[in-house]
Amino acid sequence: MASNEEEIGSKDESTEVETNALAASAVDAGESGEVEFDGAAGQLGTERYVHAAFFAAGVLVAYLSGKVLAAIWNGLAEWPTAVRALPQLLNYAEDERPSFTMVIGAVVGVLTVVYFARQREVRQWADEVAAELYKVHWPDRETVTNGTVVVIVAGVFATLYVGLLDRLWSFITNLVYGI
Repeated sequence: MASNEEEIGSKDESTEVETNALAASAVDAGESGEVEFDGAAGQLGTERYVHAAFFAAGVLVAYLSGKVLAAIWNGLAEWPTAVRALPQLLNYAEDERPSFTMVIGAVVGVLTVVYFARQREVRQWADEVAAELYKVHWPDRETVTNGTVVVIVAGVFATLYVGLLDRLWSFITNLVYGI
């Protein structure tokens, strides 16, 4: 029993040290022009990435399922056998159907996200991925801008080089073959 209390105490201490380190790095980042971690975002830590990922997954599932349901409804509405069996398919015009299917898709998206967010294995995997992403050193704005400029300039030079070679070989080919 004492070892469990010591273990819990050490976890609390390590969490406190981690939180203090996070706060110190956030203050340092704030001085360099990056976003500070304050309020709920700072308290959530990696949890915010998990929530954002589940939210994005929910939006994607809602959109895709709404589109698939609309395609199915439109396909069935054009199929005479389905219309005879279920004449309600034609109650709404083709341009009105996405309104209904997107609402159904949103419900499907919410239910899917809630289901998977409550699965222990999925949640643990998402937490581990977020923890690894949190360790990544993301480049600052200046580094990204400089890299982008280098890539664009190199692309322009490569395009000009290949274009000039193409013109040169075209000229030589015309001389040789007399085209």
